[in-house]
Amino acid sequence: MQPGRILIGVVVGAAGGLLVHALAPGAPAVDWVTANLAIPLGQIFLRLLFMLVVPLLFSALVMGVASIELGALGRLGGKTLVYTVAVSFVAVVIGLVLVNVIRPGEGAGAAGALASLARAGKGALTPAAAPAPVDQSVAGLIVAMVPDNPVKAAASGDMIGLIIFSVIFGVALALTRTESAGRLRDAIAGLYDVMMTCIDGVLKLAPIGVGALLFSMTVRLGTQLLGQLAAYVGVVLLGLAIHLFVVYSVLLKVLARHSPWLFFRAVKLAMVTAFATASSSASLPTALKVADEELHLPRDVSRFVLTAGATMNQNGTALFEGVTVLFLAQLAGVKLGIPQQALVMIVCVLAGVGTAGVPAGSLPVLAMILGMLKIPPEGLGLIMGVDRLLDMCRTTLNVTGDLVAAVCIAGPKPWPGAAQTDDNP
Repeated sequence: MQPGRILIGVVVGAAGGLLVHALAPGAPAVDWVTANLAIPLGQIFLRLLFMLVVPLLFSALVMGVASIELGALGRLGGKTLVYTVAVSFVAVVIGLVLVNVIRPGEGAGAAGALASLARAGKGALTPAAAPAPVDQSVAGLIVAMVPDNPVKAAASGDMIGLIIFSVIFGVALALTRTESAGRLRDAIAGLYDVMMTCIDGVLKLAPIGVGALLFSMTVRLGTQLLGQLAAYVGVVLLGLAIHLFVVYSVLLKVLARHSPWLFFRAVKLAMVTAFATASSSASLPTALKVADEELHLPRDVSRFVLTAGATMNQNGTALFEGVTVLFLAQLAGVKLGIPQQALVMIVCVLAGVGTAGVPAGSLPVLAMILGMLKIPPEGLGLIMGVDRLLDMCRTTLNVTGDLVAAVCIAGPKPWPGAAQTDDNP
């Protein structure tokens, strides 16, 4: 995917829609073009994303969990998993609190904007969502998360059930040491590779799809969403900054007794690489180099934590997804109560294990969550218009978080030369 082409689609779609909205609002020809060209093109792009969600999520989660090698690594794998889940929860909570306090999706004329756009599409895109469980108690909700039929769960939109099954399957695959299980692992890895090729192909259509979605929005709504979109970007960046400089500093001080100042100075090369590539996977070689040469971490710890973290420890992605879902819900006038927001938090944390460590790898997961909560997915066009900057920033947080995890899991002063980290600069 070439960011320059996406930007061209964003500019052409948004500028064209604003121009038509200003010069010929409500003209029959404009309505015909919007209804018969722009909206269908945008929804085809979204449908292609939805089409890939189930196989991509299953294969990525299974391979991500199986890569922990729980059977062989035992304590190290368990510590990594517990740390990853706990810190991801903190990241999502920060994002949800900021969205609920600042409420970037609310404003004059913004309420119901996406809902009206979805109605204009005549219901052409109505992703499946699982029915609410009959028993609404805490125990009932927990029981409902475990699927009795994973295929049925995937078909009915019960993505929590699919995620739970995929995690269990991945753990079992990691523990099964047979030749047949090895071939199955290779087959699932092949499925993941094929899905990533499909994602690359779909994203090549992104300039057309995003341009069409933005044209559809701006030709009907004009400039009234620009303020909300700017507020959304600000909330995401604020949340990422809090997690990067506050949460990580606390973790370094408490768990590793490591100076945050010296840590950030040591990992600046990895942070710059992550920001430039917007890819955790592409940044992995640099992160490994920093762990060896700057942080002097034990190689068994750094190799395992950083390799697994490139696909599993996606704190920035989890925060971004939580903020985005609630922002689009506010924009669409969809009220999400505490239970629904708790569901968003759980899905973002679990799906973070299966989010591809490549540019725009979180888009299929976002599409899945929006479908679960019946939030109009047309809003993804708005998000993709500003996603490149946010992707670069959240990838920086992800890669830095992997290095923080490696330092914390290694423990206080287990590596050569660590004594100097106790000194203040």
